[in-house]
Amino acid sequence: MRFEMQQRPITETSLSSYFSQRLIRYAKRFNPPPHEDTCWYLGNLLERFGHSEQLFSYQEDGMMLRPLALLYSDAIEADNARERCLMLQQLGDMALFLGALFPQRFSRRGILQDYVVGMGGSAYDYLADNAKTNRHIFAELANTFTRMLEMVANACSRTHRLTTDEILALYQRWLRTRDPVIENQLRALGIEFAETERMQ
Repeated sequence: MRFEMQQRPITETSLSSYFSQRLIRYAKRFNPPPHEDTCWYLGNLLERFGHSEQLFSYQEDGMMLRPLALLYSDAIEADNARERCLMLQQLGDMALFLGALFPQRFSRRGILQDYVVGMGGSAYDYLADNAKTNRHIFAELANTFTRMLEMVANACSRTHRLTTDEILALYQRWLRTRDPVIENQLRALGIEFAETERMQ
């Protein structure tokens, strides 16, 4: 394992722009790369969920994250198509955000990544056929949901500010879990894996 630290100044003028530019750079690793529109949608999603009131629901006991299954139930029971689309968009966006940045939230409850992919991908699939705008974006999010999880996790990683100890801790976590998201974060740091490491 070897790595090099890189420091880059932040030049974007908004959080949405910052994340979108990171996503666009990361998207170039794929063939074909995701549409730039999709990267901008994800950048806006990340900025929106940076505000707690956009992510959490107000309940009697305070603010809480509404479970994906309950969001799906709300969408099914919606009074009209517009309301259903809004709820399914929230479901897809939350599944993507939480699945990319807080996968341990689901794993602690015994929920596999397939559940998150299924919920988010299905929500976006419905929107690809029924939303009034951005159907091409929702179609791409539905068809490549796992890739989008990776992209969002990478865009939000602290790769350019990690200390050596933090990088080593991340590498140790990868050795224990072999999590592909962590592996891609390490690769983004410039870490190269020997074939024997990947096969262990």
